[in-house]
Amino acid sequence: MYVRAARPDDAEALRTAVSRAREETVFDDIGAPLLDVSAAGVREAAAEAEWSFLMEHDEEGPVGLAIAHPDPDGTEAELLALWVHPNRAGEGVADELLARVGDALADRDIEVLRATVPPDRPSAEEFFSAHGFAPRGTRRGPAGDESVVVADPRVLA
Repeated sequence: MYVRAARPDDAEALRTAVSRAREETVFDDIGAPLLDVSAAGVREAAAEAEWSFLMEHDEEGPVGLAIAHPDPDGTEAELLALWVHPNRAGEGVADELLARVGDALADRDIEVLRATVPPDRPSAEEFFSAHGFAPRGTRRGPAGDESVVVADPRVLA
């Protein structure tokens, strides 16, 4: 398996991988919906994001995706998507993708990576905590209140 920069033309392969996993949206390891995987949705996310990484397997195609985008002031970035194929959960795919995002952010002197998780998902809090994220507070999202967690990108690398 290898990680490379994602491109908008990866949309169809990613959509197929997610469909094979019998999912309709990109999910992270802990089940939080993060990204519409219609070909248009993936193309739009990859085109708008500053950093998009895809982990691929030579025979299986995409097995993971991470997308992050900087805030306008350039000191923080938001993790927009983190997805690992269920067959690859627990194999370090999320670790490698987060590390690549962390390296890219550190190279641009981004000081904080922010992610949101539903407050009713303790497994999500545990996942992010295990990867160096700390609670910052809550914000109102489309699905209600979400917890905001933050990490120094250099600890992800």
